[in-house]
Amino acid sequence: MQNDFFSVGITGGIGSGKSLVCKIFSVLGIPIYSSDERAKWLLAHHADLKDQVIRHFGAEAYDSEGNPNRSFLANEIFKKESNRQVLNSLVHPLVDEDFQRWRISHTNSPFTLKEAALLFETGSYKKLHKMVNVSAPEALRIRRVLLRDHHRDRDQVVAIMKKQWTDAEREKQADYTLRNDERQLLIPKVTRLYRQLCDDAA
Repeated sequence: MQNDFFSVGITGGIGSGKSLVCKIFSVLGIPIYSSDERAKWLLAHHADLKDQVIRHFGAEAYDSEGNPNRSFLANEIFKKESNRQVLNSLVHPLVDEDFQRWRISHTNSPFTLKEAALLFETGSYKKLHKMVNVSAPEALRIRRVLLRDHHRDRDQVVAIMKKQWTDAEREKQADYTLRNDERQLLIPKVTRLYRQLCDDAA
């Protein structure tokens, strides 16, 4: 691929702080593609996707105004692993297509960042030039999520973690790992990585 299209994936387990890392990259002028936010948008606005979700999960998957019924879908996913696989198989290819279109509009940047929790698990990382893993100790990640997501309890957070790769698995596959354990300042770490990725893209 041409350097104009140099794309970097950034991932990490729930509570690792990848969104915070992305905010720092954004301040440095790097465009950020949030896979989770775009997936939510597509679920709400992509007609074919909505039809397929209703076909698999029933009319209750959307409310009377046509918005995704997130609590219902979340329950269906946790209830049955095959439901999670079905929803991912419907959403992830569309997110990937959406990202490919998006990054073409940011060719003036040194590189683009694609943020997603499941880049390794879905195989999406294979279409990216470099991968960044954001890691943090499990206890700290659980504490962060409980402070952030008041609708979750500890068991739910642990259940989500079990469905994701471990830090060790992600670190083995990633080109770079940022440790966000609150023992060292994060901004200098991200700034150093920014310079390295600019060199990689050059």
